Amino acid sequence: MAARREPQQTFGTCVLVHGPESLLAERAVAERVAAARSQVPDAELTKVPALDLEGNRFAELTGGSLFASASIVVVEDLANLPQELFDAVLTAAKDPGEHLCLTLVHGGGQKGKGLVDKLKKAKVPLVEAVAVKAWELPKWVEGEARRTRVGMDQEAAQALVDAVGHDLRALAAAVAQLGSDWEGERVTAPMIQRYFAGRADVTSFAVADDIMGGRPGPALEKLRWALATGVAPVLVTSALASSLRGLGKYLDARSARLAQGELAREVGVPPWKLKDLSRLSRSWSPQGVSQALRAVALADAQVKGAASDPHFALEQLLLAVDRAHAVAR
Repeated sequence: MAARREPQQTFGTCVLVHGPESLLAERAVAERVAAARSQVPDAELTKVPALDLEGNRFAELTGGSLFASASIVVVEDLANLPQELFDAVLTAAKDPGEHLCLTLVHGGGQKGKGLVDKLKKAKVPLVEAVAVKAWELPKWVEGEARRTRVGMDQEAAQALVDAVGHDLRALAAAVAQLGSDWEGERVTAPMIQRYFAGRADVTSFAVADDIMGGRPGPALEKLRWALATGVAPVLVTSALASSLRGLGKYLDARSARLAQGELAREVGVPPWKLKDLSRLSRSWSPQGVSQALRAVALADAQVKGAASDPHFALEQLLLAVDRAHAVAR
């Protein structure tokens, strides 16, 4: 029989939650608060922005409560902590006292980095809330689906990223919604594509798929419909850039004779996506991809303000990508 795992002690400890991904940071804080509350249900909880810790407020919060046997203190936005409190916070982090559960939250960046470095040097336990790379998002979605007990495979996870975009909070909400609407069912890519039909990134990637596949007519039609329904022009250039970069990496790496898993890691796509790239590679040359990427870079600058008519700039982009597609292999 497996030994029962005891809950990790939270009081008498400090944890630094560090990184720009707010959803992951919020979850780390919520899990720590829940663990502390499970150990001392009547503990007093205080969440306070670092900027509000003026005078003796920090000392009062961390020095014990007259009304509770223990205290849970979460200091948010540590980057804005007044410099005169650096030493006090560092001292408390090193030795919180047996009745204090202290959590410090820093969103990354250079501001307040000196304190963060000192906390790390003091070996204060660290929870990283780092941004998830674009190519890692489908795997993150799969993990989120497992966490919420939603059946979803790699292809469906990629379809959800294409549909919703790269924001973790939106992706998490979408997984939860899919699980609620299809409770007990396995969610597939076609189900996601129908469910999110008309969403901005679905439309953008549909435009990219058509023009990359040598279908300029349908691509132009979808582009005009997308822009008419409020899709931001920058989403179109972003989708095209992502598709072209993936294809370019595939064209460079395929001659290395790597195993499928190794090739997928090298290109930065899930293994099932290699079939699509293999099909596209038959009609694209490296020179064509390079030419198309230059056109995307120009159009991206235009839709961000360099052109008076971003819609016209995108139509010209699709025509330029179609010409690049025709470049001899």
